[in-house]
Amino acid sequence: MRTETIPLDETDCFSQFFIDYINQKEELAPFYNSFPSVPNFKNAISKRNFKDSNRKVLLKVLKEQYANLEISAAVSNNIDALAEPNTFTITTGHQLNIFTGPLYFIYKIVTVVNACKTLKQAYPEYNFVPVYWMASEDHDYDEINHFFFEGKKYVWETDQKGAVGHFDPSGLKDIANQLPKGAGFFKDAYSQETLANAGRAYVNHLFGDEGIVVVDADHRELKSLFNEVIKDDLFVHSSEGLVAQTSVSLDSQGYKTQVHARQINFFYLNDGVRERIEKTAKGFNVVDTDIRFDEDEMRQLINDHPERFSPNVILRPLYQETILPNLAYVGGPSEAVYWLQLKAVFDHFKTQFPLLMPRNFALVIPPEASTKWEKTGLPNTDIFLNAENAYTKWVTSNSKHELSYSIELQDLRAIEEKQKQKAKKIDPTLTQHIEALYATFTQRIEKAEKKLVRAEKREHQERKQQLEAVKEMLFPGGSLQERKDNFLNFYLKDPNFIQVLLQTFDAFNYRMYMLYE
Repeated sequence: MRTETIPLDETDCFSQFFIDYINQKEELAPFYNSFPSVPNFKNAISKRNFKDSNRKVLLKVLKEQYANLEISAAVSNNIDALAEPNTFTITTGHQLNIFTGPLYFIYKIVTVVNACKTLKQAYPEYNFVPVYWMASEDHDYDEINHFFFEGKKYVWETDQKGAVGHFDPSGLKDIANQLPKGAGFFKDAYSQETLANAGRAYVNHLFGDEGIVVVDADHRELKSLFNEVIKDDLFVHSSEGLVAQTSVSLDSQGYKTQVHARQINFFYLNDGVRERIEKTAKGFNVVDTDIRFDEDEMRQLINDHPERFSPNVILRPLYQETILPNLAYVGGPSEAVYWLQLKAVFDHFKTQFPLLMPRNFALVIPPEASTKWEKTGLPNTDIFLNAENAYTKWVTSNSKHELSYSIELQDLRAIEEKQKQKAKKIDPTLTQHIEALYATFTQRIEKAEKKLVRAEKREHQERKQQLEAVKEMLFPGGSLQERKDNFLNFYLKDPNFIQVLLQTFDAFNYRMYMLYE
């Protein structure tokens, strides 16, 4: 693919909060340790302390989870390497969207794989393992039950409840049968007993040769490593105040925060139930159920069944860093922003805050879209303008008539200044009256200019339709392609699509890739 990149802040697709982080704005420096550049990993490695006992538990659980799956030598070697003190992980996470969901899921995994390769070249004495953390405990079924392929929305209907990772995925084989033969591996994956196992299977199929290790943290032995945090959250509530303080600090600088800590940041997870735990006068209540515990019963439950405690968005990142020898988390713009609210929680529990790496971002441009766009004469970067603004720019650039009153407005401002100088010598208060008059003149001239442009636009409706067609092709439903289209739209046309991404993306290039098919 022919490739070019542009700065993310020129796409108008990201929040100012995220752009300021990418641009390393000084005001955000207190909310993270260091920016994710290759040289900064040296310090992260030196400071990352990870218990050998935790490594043993992690290794045991991974071997158990992979026991019934045929894996590559790369995956096997990476799992074994996690037993060594010089091995670290680079992690990304995502929901268990059916058939991988939106395209950026693939971009996330490509980013962690490439990051590990780059870091191995820079620090050959260490091992770096790419990890995909499955959000198997998530219960937001409506967020994961659909995907878009060739303009059609495929939806999985099921009445199963609770953590989606526990769902029986066999019903998804019916959807797999509707897809072209090249997607047949999904049918095999959805023959697994649970949606979590299916996720591990298809990620292994797509990325196994790259050594990606899939972690399902919904496991008793892994949760037991998090016991002290569970107890603190249920009985001391440290996280609530720490996140609130950070949020106030960010809000005071004009940054809109995304997550809010509760008094208790765990769900109760058991037998098809994943509901919030609330503190009551008599102990604890599981919301929307009849499940109750007094304090002694709750302490006993934590000791006997830590797997029944599922962290929410506030404590899931800390849980991740507790069970993995992790150096960096790779996420999207929303993830990077909410992680910045959590550093104080990590500091409180004496756990190193990871480097926050934005994933790779890309727009795949098929030949028909590229050809149509080239005919407009607009620069490729204008693809990110909304359709109306792109059309206005084309009209003003290609009209045979002069549509701008900019020269007239410039002359008007000069006349206004002369009038104000004359008035000021007689009565300084008259300058405000003159400013108001000329403001009215300016508004009317600008309005007239807009009418000229609208009149000219009526003469070029065919060009407008062409621009709108390209925009819909690249931004389906007005959304970034990567946030809506499934990777099968490209993979089934070119089975080497993922390999092309692996060869093209630089994990440390925080720009928008434009990929021309």
